[in-house]
Amino acid sequence: MTYTRFERARIIGARALQISMGAPTIAALDQEADPLDIAFREFSSGSSPLNVRRFADALD
Repeated sequence: MTYTRFERARIIGARALQISMGAPTIAALDQEADPLDIAFREFSSGSSPLNVRRFADALD
């Protein structure tokens, strides 16, 4: 699925918040990293648990 830049920012930001609140990470980590970096790695690898729901009439 192709995301807009706004959707991408929302997904990464929401996932970073979850990670900072103690949610388990999905991506394997080699070193200590901040939640935003971890969320970006998860998104880039396609393993982010978050998704976007789009409605057809919203695109008209």
